Amino acid sequence: MIRLEENRDFREVENLAREAFWNVYRPGCDEHLILHNLRDDPCFVPELSYVLEIDRRIVGQIAYAKGRLKLDSGGETGLLLFGPVSILPEYQGKGYGGELIRFTLERAKEMGYPAVVISGSPAYYGRFGFESGSKHGIFHEDSDRSEEAPFFMVKILDDQAARGLKGTYSDPPVYTTDSAALAEFDRGFPPKKKEKRPGQLWQPEDDG
Repeated sequence: MIRLEENRDFREVENLAREAFWNVYRPGCDEHLILHNLRDDPCFVPELSYVLEIDRRIVGQIAYAKGRLKLDSGGETGLLLFGPVSILPEYQGKGYGGELIRFTLERAKEMGYPAVVISGSPAYYGRFGFESGSKHGIFHEDSDRSEEAPFFMVKILDDQAARGLKGTYSDPPVYTTDSAALAEFDRGFPPKKKEKRPGQLWQPEDDG
């Protein structure tokens, strides 16, 4: 069952995200703190915060927020993004993450959002209709407009409404965490060992 997240789910969902991302992209993870901070941030879109249950147990979650698009034509507007998407390790590889993504993208379309952005694997997100942002004139602030940035992608939900969405995109600041705040937040969860593993995107010298 896919349903909206409720206040009573918050701690369970944060622990779920911690289990899902632990030692995947860095020693430990910060996705659980991002979720915790996101819910109190103006960029959060609670109407698109969903959980997936199996036998009354929450095994997956997805959250949405609004980033900032500085328009080439002048001014700026909000632009929808999602993440983190978390699935408990023992349920990964079974298609549950895809179910959450497809379900919520359809809800976002019904709610009138013109487009959604994501940074991630083109091989994975391409299956949901995401394309390179540059194809639609939307560029991440950290990319060079003269070069292809395949990991920053856009899915157009409404061609007409998205026609004027061309410019430079910035993630909400809440998606960046502070190491001291993360360490303090982690103390409220069961101890887990941080490990440096091949393929991690970030391996600070003081982690491990």
